[in-house]
Amino acid sequence: MRRLRQLAARTPAGRQRYVDLLRALAICMVVLGHWAVAAIGEDAAGRPTGRSALPDLPWAYPLTWVAQVMPVFFLVGGYANAASLTARRAAGVDATAWLLDRGARLLRPTTALLLVIAAGAALASLAGVEAALVRTVAWFATIPLWFLAAYLIVVPLTPAMYALHRRFGLLVPSTLAALVVAGDVGRALGHDELALPNYVFGWLAVHQLGIAWRESDTGRHDAHPDPRAAPAREGTPARRLPLSRRAGAAALLGGLTATVLLTTVGPYPVAMLNVPGERLDNAAPPSLALLTLTTAQFGLILLLRGPAERWLRRPRPWQAVIAVNAVVLTVFLWHLTAAILLVGALDAAGKLPTPPVGSAAWLAWRVPWVLMLTVVLAALVAVFGPVEARTTRTGAARGATGTPTGGAASGRGPAGPGWRATARTALTAAGFAAVVYALVVNAETPKSAPEPLGLPAPALVAYLAGAGILRLLRSGWGSRG
Repeated sequence: MRRLRQLAARTPAGRQRYVDLLRALAICMVVLGHWAVAAIGEDAAGRPTGRSALPDLPWAYPLTWVAQVMPVFFLVGGYANAASLTARRAAGVDATAWLLDRGARLLRPTTALLLVIAAGAALASLAGVEAALVRTVAWFATIPLWFLAAYLIVVPLTPAMYALHRRFGLLVPSTLAALVVAGDVGRALGHDELALPNYVFGWLAVHQLGIAWRESDTGRHDAHPDPRAAPAREGTPARRLPLSRRAGAAALLGGLTATVLLTTVGPYPVAMLNVPGERLDNAAPPSLALLTLTTAQFGLILLLRGPAERWLRRPRPWQAVIAVNAVVLTVFLWHLTAAILLVGALDAAGKLPTPPVGSAAWLAWRVPWVLMLTVVLAALVAVFGPVEARTTRTGAARGATGTPTGGAASGRGPAGPGWRATARTALTAAGFAAVVYALVVNAETPKSAPEPLGLPAPALVAYLAGAGILRLLRSGWGSRG
């Protein structure tokens, strides 16, 4: 508590506490949502199985409009990434060094998860557990990584997308939304492969809205103006979002109206989360309906901002937000592992309830189920949270002092010699590409595939290689002549 009080007391006056609150709430709602809809059963051999209960709960489909908060995370990510990028540039740090620091905050907790899963899977395989079962357990534990793959595509594009916003303003997210519509049309015509780019276009559109939000937030972040930003010229596209309460109400009402029409009169399903058997998935890849829901969510965010910011000026709420954000990715990455461990423990003790989905017993079991999962996850966060917390503190200190990394630390300026800066940027891109490739391969590998390490070997090798390259570059490797 003393540490939290110190961090709260040192919070810069210009810190956007509301953005931090939204990030923490979004991840916590994802965790609680996954736990709440978990349906635990048994296979023919009597072993525990897990699936989503949503196909059996059609009455809950409208509730997914509240539970689907990944757009909020990408929206907040766009805001935070734009703010961080401009602050680091103002301190003389180049975009590559910024990206390496940003990547470290994402990859260190992820690496810890993957290494633990691979080590546990190897021990299970050596103990004689069949490889298909090992893979099934690892597959469930790594479900959260699909989101990280999308986010690790979006984050490296931030410098370019920020520049596009400075040049073309709100035309950028509008164009991305139009591309999402084109992908949806392809899906409607039976060509699902035409919608695959929506994994990038959809989340990039939401992230771009966050960038536009930050740039429209005049008077709240002027301490770190972008030194590369040119003044707006007469006749350039609109760059500023209206952020008034009236604008929030209009976005909320308009977004909800459009979403209702798209999911009733239109071809989109009501559920905003994956429901096996539905005609299409609104979130994988993102659809136009998800973007209209995002508009409504953004409107609600604007409406609640004033009261929330006043509440966050109080010490205890702000300390709670700091505490959650220090380990927010760890909470997200390990929450399904917590479910696996609890199911395994209850099954071993012969105390695993498997009531029919939707029954009174199943609904009543939600409360003790979530409470027990919270305890297990808290223990996992206590063990693995320091990996993320140390990275967060290091990045915060660097941002506060303006200390550059990588090439900027070599004494040759942010970029160093031209060829070295180019090579460093290319290696950074290669490192991120290898990590994304690994996460996509893991997500696409069937959960029943025989994988003694739990993860596909090519994916594990690619991930460790990519993360290793990024770690070396962040430490200054290749930037000193």
